[in-house]
Amino acid sequence: MSSLRFGFETTAEEVVSTFAKQVEKKTILITGVTPGGLGLYTAKALAVHTPTLLILAARSQSTLGDAVAEINKISPCAMKALLIDLSSMKSVRAAAEEVNAWTDIPKIDILINNAGVMSMPWGKTVDGIEQHFATNHVGHFLFTNLIMNKIIAARGRIISVSSGAHLYGPVRFDDYNFKDGTIYDANKAYGQSKSANMLFAVSLAKKLESRGVLAFSLHPGIILTNLTRHTSDDELKAMGMKDEHGKAMTVTEGPWRMKNVSQGSATTLVAALDPSITHRSGSYLADCQVDHKSPVMEYALDQSNAEKLWAMSEKLVGQKFEY
Repeated sequence: MSSLRFGFETTAEEVVSTFAKQVEKKTILITGVTPGGLGLYTAKALAVHTPTLLILAARSQSTLGDAVAEINKISPCAMKALLIDLSSMKSVRAAAEEVNAWTDIPKIDILINNAGVMSMPWGKTVDGIEQHFATNHVGHFLFTNLIMNKIIAARGRIISVSSGAHLYGPVRFDDYNFKDGTIYDANKAYGQSKSANMLFAVSLAKKLESRGVLAFSLHPGIILTNLTRHTSDDELKAMGMKDEHGKAMTVTEGPWRMKNVSQGSATTLVAALDPSITHRSGSYLADCQVDHKSPVMEYALDQSNAEKLWAMSEKLVGQKFEY
């Protein structure tokens, strides 16, 4: 169990202050550092406590420039920017090759796979994979494994930002592309990708236990960020996240109770830093706790499903990874 005083309202700042010693001398890579989102907020919270290096990864140079500028305002922390489009295996391989070529950076202590898309219309990537599954899972699967030697060198942690939306659906092992879009459902597609994030952590925990690498997945909470840019106003109104005029609202109670971005980044930071949860590798955290009351579907933590997903992912990327 992580700190007993942590919970729903815990902020990113509280977590990093508690575990400041765990930030020092660390090299930390975070994907999806879009301004206004959880990834950049997580990076900013860490930057205040001056890790050795923050590696910021995003799919456009303008996003990376904005992210670096925001952090420069609050910290002298050393940074590197990494261009990566997780929906393209070619881009992922190029990014991994760049990371592996950094001879002055022999290890990565913490990898936070935060980037993601949500509520996308039907579409396939250049590699022929449904967009949510490709970006949220397959891209991270490939990138993580390609830079794994540097994570192993640090006996590091791999964090997968999943979601309570894994309840929307399991991994469709026999039809991840929804019959080429003819039976497409955006919620189920997002749910599939978030279930995959959890199963990926389960696999990593088992496969890399002997190498000292830890893996966790988590539900950050419900937060109104740019991730919802493809979610219609009608859907957001139905969830109470916008009023009848389309203005953002804060839901303070019930199943759609919302967090701000600081609270939404807190569980990621617990997973990345808390030394008290090292014996719980493979776990799914919520509200800053390994043991929590957030709903969890067994299909997203099942070891046999995790193995099936690993094999399926290897086939999709055309490469095997054994540890």
